[in-house]
Amino acid sequence: MRRLYFILILVLFAPALLAQSPIFPEGCDLVTAGGKSVAETAVGMGRVFLGKPYVPHTLEENQTEQLVVNLHQFDCTTFVETMSALSFAWHELTDKKNTVHLETLFRKYLTKVRYRNGQIDGYGSRLHYFSEWLRDNERKGLLQDITPLLAGNVTVSKPLSYMTAKTLQYPAMNDPAVYKQIAQIETSLSQEPFAFVPKKNLRKAEADLRDGDIVMLSAARPGLDMKHCGFVVWKNNRVHLLHASSDHGRVVITSQPLADYVLAKKYLSGIRVARFRVGTGLLTAKK
Repeated sequence: MRRLYFILILVLFAPALLAQSPIFPEGCDLVTAGGKSVAETAVGMGRVFLGKPYVPHTLEENQTEQLVVNLHQFDCTTFVETMSALSFAWHELTDKKNTVHLETLFRKYLTKVRYRNGQIDGYGSRLHYFSEWLRDNERKGLLQDITPLLAGNVTVSKPLSYMTAKTLQYPAMNDPAVYKQIAQIETSLSQEPFAFVPKKNLRKAEADLRDGDIVMLSAARPGLDMKHCGFVVWKNNRVHLLHASSDHGRVVITSQPLADYVLAKKYLSGIRVARFRVGTGLLTAKK
């Protein structure tokens, strides 16, 4: 009798249980966070996670490279990647209330955004440097580097060596094959010129920015391309940054306008900006 009762409970409630995806935090309303565009949705999704804790190095904890899905805590990179992947998935989803299908699409997009050619093939296949992250996702048709279109931009090149110089921060670099692969990536990126907007010119570029643009804050220190990242949010006629903040220990929107925020930090030299492409999807975007 008890067994029959248990089976009856499963039959009655299994559909409801299956409809709830375990990766999404309880009370996380993603259905109403969607907007008319991927960029608008990225900001809407990001606002849902305001206050979530900042935790660094969550992608460095596994001995073998695998997709890490964590919507409970973020660093600046995982926040941008997660909100971008959620937004792409939400716009491809037909039934916006089907969180199980949303999770499936989200995982596919997160893999596509985070890894070179959208394929997981060891530690070196992850897009560690934002210069390559931007280049690869632009090539895949997901983003456009709009920095060359911004007022006040200049073209520079910068030798990269941060990861090979800071191997203690990256345990996987103890493998000579991985070290060699990352060193080759650094050499390749060091030879590529790129446009960026120096911090002194940010006010000139501000009017060209839109809600949901991805802002990559360039590092002033030698050997490193980007130090931080987040999303553009217009507030009181000024651009602010929606980001996972190490200073505040959580996801926030800056109280200062972006230009003032960057000027106040000596370790930042300027910005690069990416914009979501219209009509991108897993079936249409390049691999």
